[in-house]
Amino acid sequence: MNGIIKLDRRYLLKTGVALGGGLVLACYFSFPSPAGAAEPPAPFAPNAFLRVGTDGSVTIINNKSEMGQGVYTALPMIVAEELDCDWQKVRVEAAPVAPIYNHTLFGSQVTGGSTSVRTEWQRLAQAGAAARAMLVAAAAQTWKADPAACRTAKGQVIHPDGRRLSYGDLAAKAAKLPVPAEVKLKDPTKYTLIGHPVHRLDSPAKVNGSAIFGIDVQLPGMLVAVIARPPVFGATLKEFDDKKAKAVPGVKAVVAVPAGVAVVAERFRPALQGRDALQVEWDEGPGATLSTDGLRRQYAALARTPGAPARREGDVAAALARAAKTLEAEYEVPFLAHAPMEPLNCCVDLRPDGCDIYTGTQMQTGARDTAARISGLPPEQVRVHTTYLGGGFGRRATPNSDFVAEAVQVAKAIGKPVKVIRTREDDMRAGYYRPFWYDRITAGLDAKGGVESWRHTIVGQSIMAGTAFAGSIKDGIDDTSVEGASDIPYAFPNILVDLHTPTLPVPVLWWRSVGHSHTAFVVESFLDEVAHATGRDPLDLRRTLLAGHPRHLGVLELAARKAGWGKPLSPGRGMGIAVNASFGSFVAQVAEISMSKSGAIRVHRVVCAVDCGRIVNPDTIAAQMESGIIFGLTAALYGAITFKDGRVEQGNFDDYPLLRLDETPQIEVHLVPSSEDPGGIGEPGVPPIAPAVANALFSLSGARVRSLPLTPDKVLAAQAKG
Repeated sequence: MNGIIKLDRRYLLKTGVALGGGLVLACYFSFPSPAGAAEPPAPFAPNAFLRVGTDGSVTIINNKSEMGQGVYTALPMIVAEELDCDWQKVRVEAAPVAPIYNHTLFGSQVTGGSTSVRTEWQRLAQAGAAARAMLVAAAAQTWKADPAACRTAKGQVIHPDGRRLSYGDLAAKAAKLPVPAEVKLKDPTKYTLIGHPVHRLDSPAKVNGSAIFGIDVQLPGMLVAVIARPPVFGATLKEFDDKKAKAVPGVKAVVAVPAGVAVVAERFRPALQGRDALQVEWDEGPGATLSTDGLRRQYAALARTPGAPARREGDVAAALARAAKTLEAEYEVPFLAHAPMEPLNCCVDLRPDGCDIYTGTQMQTGARDTAARISGLPPEQVRVHTTYLGGGFGRRATPNSDFVAEAVQVAKAIGKPVKVIRTREDDMRAGYYRPFWYDRITAGLDAKGGVESWRHTIVGQSIMAGTAFAGSIKDGIDDTSVEGASDIPYAFPNILVDLHTPTLPVPVLWWRSVGHSHTAFVVESFLDEVAHATGRDPLDLRRTLLAGHPRHLGVLELAARKAGWGKPLSPGRGMGIAVNASFGSFVAQVAEISMSKSGAIRVHRVVCAVDCGRIVNPDTIAAQMESGIIFGLTAALYGAITFKDGRVEQGNFDDYPLLRLDETPQIEVHLVPSSEDPGGIGEPGVPPIAPAVANALFSLSGARVRSLPLTPDKVLAAQAKG
């Protein structure tokens, strides 16, 4: 990241004067703008990433949502490194909705895809470097000195003779100086923040309880609403009787909205009681016939027919016909809920002259535009106040901003500020899900046991279809359906990956690690099957097939070495390995497990190696790997949303359990030093854990379970089949 960065007219760092005479810098980049998007605001507009106050404080205006992944620390670290400010004086504010804060790739303000550091790295570094250059220039003017002779450290400009001026002293003067035509970034070997462990800026507020999440928001005169929702996807409201609901003390209104029937009350409890008393009749429609068993049969039949090709190399049919041996297997992974710890909520204050939205969202532009459309207000009169998010995992990134839309609709109907809350059961039974997937995979082996051909058919719903991103679907291929399968790095001479995309009434959405969450399980489990069928060590087979992929090999070798792969294990223990690349990062994991007589799996240890390019905060990376492993392990052992008579059978953590503290394995995270550009870190830890555990199970017991979750009944059945 070192070197000279030249800035053209649209690639400028522009200045403006903040309140109190401080220095504000805003960053403009020459990325393509979405159709109809406005030009970035003029330099004097307060849409900046960096504010240096006259008191020496440094405020980073953060355009990414903080949902536990650490962006309220990692992104400020990038600015602070180049600014050379005092880290103790750094503060963070959530950005308002404005074009300047748009995602550099997606064209709107959004947090997702493990892209925060990857996409903000350069422009935030340049913002910090330009601010530093202007502060140095201001000091040099004051001293009548050569700027090149001055240096900076911890929020001060230092003269060669030892004189010092603080950034606070220089802010007003620096704000009047011209923006440098080019900025020089630091030599990475000189970093004092980036690459070093730094305590998170948001931790104190979360520990002392002062952090504000969406569910904490309280407004004067605010009411609380819950919505009676259809029991079946696609059902419509026929009629309702609200007499008993309105008789509940505290209930103020009952109104029909597109999502169902909203019960509005003074507080959450009477709103729930009113909803329980509500009598509603639904027209359930064809969705009432939906069942998991029926879907499985439908998907299995599709998997035996050709789909739309996502990758085709060589002649798979001919290679399979001449194969000395073929292996074939069918895999299944269920619908999954996101289940963030903070249930979905949104508070709306809608007035004739404006609308204020208070919520934890991953899509600020979408939330604003949705509110504008429903309220009839121009977008500039809608303000989104982004709170902390109590988990997101993709659920707070719905393209239609469903939970924001519902709150605006209720506020419009009752004419008062209102907070709409989804209970855990509401979102578990009437939310969005990771799709149900069914895969059929065949490998053709030559006489020496080498993999000559690889055929992988995938069946599952498209996430992108029906959204603003539907245009990304080409020739029937939604890349999020096949990622991790169509781009596998293994060296097969003949490969065919194809896709079936059935249409269902069940709404689906990106779930942490998206397509990789299912393809990694299938690919890495089946490759393990190939290894055992040919008498190869699973690690050695991967080494051979990954000869041209040094970063895959690097994490694979590191995880295996740290785990003690090949060394004798304690009695009753098994070990499995898996590797996956996603979101610009490379992760390998080794799981060590045991199994009870009842078939229950206990994961004792997970060794994880990650190459995510240049490291900003190693503590955040380790925490995100641990988080991804626990998230993925929860899904691997317990996670499943199932349907019967069109209804979701799960409702809360009693029948959709999370991994408990006493079940959490010892997790070791090892980072690969790298000078490559940063990769994502929020999601790549999820995909390898399920196959690593499944492969360890086979190594231990000979039971190959091809359907998630890895429940005791499946384990015992596979062991008996054996």
